[in-house]
Amino acid sequence: MLDQEWGTRKGRSIKNELKARGVIARARGRTGLEEEQPDAYKDVLQVVGVLDTAGISKKVAKLRPIGVVKG
Repeated sequence: MLDQEWGTRKGRSIKNELKARGVIARARGRTGLEEEQPDAYKDVLQVVGVLDTAGISKKVAKLRPIGVVKG
């Protein structure tokens, strides 16, 4: 259940967790920030490794995102 502060769930501050990882997040409401919590994503290196090993895709570069706009 969400607390009064945006992005706080079960004593965890999603905004602070993202900030600790170097992510600046802005949201108009609680649900927007809640969708960005780190636990919502799989480890991209593991996923790419599985796809490469299975022959579904081939590793060619490692990219670092600099921004995401949702809306």
